[in-house]
Amino acid sequence: MLEGGEMRILVLGAGATGGYFGGRLAAAGRDVTFLVRPERAGQLATTGLVIRSPAGSISTPVSTVTGDELAARYDLVLLTCKAYDLDEAIEAISPGMGAAAVVLPLLNGMRHLDVLDRAFGAARVMGGLAKITATLQGGEVHHLKALHTLAYGTRRPEQAGIVAALAADWQDVGFDAEASPDIVTEMWEKWVLIAALAGSTCLMRAALCDIVAEPLGESLIVMMIGEAAAIATAAGHPPRPGPLGFVRELLTDRTSTMMASMLRDLEHGHRTEADHILGDLLERGGRANIDAP
Repeated sequence: MLEGGEMRILVLGAGATGGYFGGRLAAAGRDVTFLVRPERAGQLATTGLVIRSPAGSISTPVSTVTGDELAARYDLVLLTCKAYDLDEAIEAISPGMGAAAVVLPLLNGMRHLDVLDRAFGAARVMGGLAKITATLQGGEVHHLKALHTLAYGTRRPEQAGIVAALAADWQDVGFDAEASPDIVTEMWEKWVLIAALAGSTCLMRAALCDIVAEPLGESLIVMMIGEAAAIATAAGHPPRPGPLGFVRELLTDRTSTMMASMLRDLEHGHRTEADHILGDLLERGGRANIDAP
């Protein structure tokens, strides 16, 4: 899969998450190309990819390709689209995937894995997740908090080689790259967090501090965490005590102004990932006879 020891990486889009991790990789000298629309390609050709970050701001030239120019030459595809754009994303990246190319998706939840497995085969779809707060403003990636972790790992034995290659290559790339020994469990643990955060803040239309200030607010959040954890356990991936304790502490912090990005999307009339993050979780819970009111 690797030619001359260099991995060729395709990043779909140059938005907040893909732009951040792909931009850091490009600045660190890795072979990265962004698949973008013509307007974004022109902007990046003029300004480079600009990242404003507490970890150090950068402006770096990047390679881009548009859909009509895409050829099957890439070894790894970094997929950071919204869940509701997944079908379109699969269509976009397919022409760029080499014969043994692997997809590394950083979407929340688990439904996207089933969709990607059907499109490319499970052996070519890794597990992955991003821990970052970032947004795209005026074409620049604004990284808002210090946390910037990209975790990845195998879902099938055939992926051990590329995980080892990434672990060796993604050193000193400007973010925390973590090869996880159990990436699927980590994905479920993040799903528990995201579902409880989105469920509570969207239901109450409020930040966490305002919810837990109410008499029954904290118990509502704890119940949502418990329901999500029960569904994860029924699926064979019980959250570990440490991460689960962290979720409870984070979401019941009486000083936290955190709210889900889904709430911001909801309030601005944008599309949301509610079906992917909440609907799919409830559907899986129903199949396992988990009561999740």
